[in-house]
Amino acid sequence: MRPAAFVLYPWALIKKAWELGLINTHIPQKYGGLGLNSLENCMITEEIAYGCTGVQTAIEANSLGQMPVILAGNEEQKKKYLGRMIEEPLVCSYGVTEPGAGSDVAGVRTRAVKHGDEYILNGEKMWITNGGHANWFFVLARTASDAKASAGKAFTGFIVERDWAGVTLGKKEWNMGQRCSDTRGITFEDVRVPKENVIGEEGIGFKIAMGAFDKTRPPVAAGAVGLAQRALDEATKYSLERHTFGKPIAEHQAVAFMLADMAIGIETSRLAYLKAAWMVDSGHRNTYYASIAKAISADVANKSAADAVQIFGGNGFNSEYPVEKLMRDAKIYQIYEGTSQIQRVIISRELLAKAK
Repeated sequence: MRPAAFVLYPWALIKKAWELGLINTHIPQKYGGLGLNSLENCMITEEIAYGCTGVQTAIEANSLGQMPVILAGNEEQKKKYLGRMIEEPLVCSYGVTEPGAGSDVAGVRTRAVKHGDEYILNGEKMWITNGGHANWFFVLARTASDAKASAGKAFTGFIVERDWAGVTLGKKEWNMGQRCSDTRGITFEDVRVPKENVIGEEGIGFKIAMGAFDKTRPPVAAGAVGLAQRALDEATKYSLERHTFGKPIAEHQAVAFMLADMAIGIETSRLAYLKAAWMVDSGHRNTYYASIAKAISADVANKSAADAVQIFGGNGFNSEYPVEKLMRDAKIYQIYEGTSQIQRVIISRELLAKAK
């Protein structure tokens, strides 16, 4: 049984966020957006995630889809594709992951072959957030004819509109958590993409796709912190109301120490994402700090949610109480926008590069 309320895409909330200016906040003022910096966006993201990370993911996926255009798009692309996001409540998607290529982005098999003034795009993407509702997609595809070409030269980024012939949407996936977020596969079959929709230039798509993560990982970390804070608040409230052995369970050291550990992790994670956001806002390369923020925040969110369920006891295992949803929703933070293991690969690589 799949309750309809868990499946519905939160269009009403997306439209309300658009009306209030809480979505597309990073789009430069030149193209109609607020042009908020990363730190400001992170603060908004944490608050939305506190309420529901499924809604937050739908909003943040918009940011990820738009970021390649913001970073490397030309003026016409920015006016056309960023401008329309301001004119009406629309969403877009970031199409890189495939059935056989997740963390190993270099394994992307979607291919675009140049044919006159167009590229013929064929391939399949998977786990694409907002995929069923996107107005357009950022798509990473292999354009190099040489199978041995390096990732830095083999891929190109494209803007692909949803209603173009050959674009087929897969079924909405029934995920463990964040169920109001729309996730599905997208198939491209002989899609004709005009050369005007190449982002940057041919062969630099991998750099553009990875560069987007430096901008979007701090907000993702902020979302995880929002969930962790909610878990702590719910657990604290419950532990003061629930009594055992003649006193609130919060007064038992075993529970009090769990709350303290949650607070330590949350405050540390918040400082981590704030630093990562400040670094990018200050014009510094933040790859190292963005990965640290993403990794620690994801792990803290999962531990905080699991500990909240434990504090609730049997009630925590029941869907009538809020923390079981938090536990299900938390897991994806260790997976999307780079797994926790990939973050550690990046962190160690950056650390050792500085040490040599």
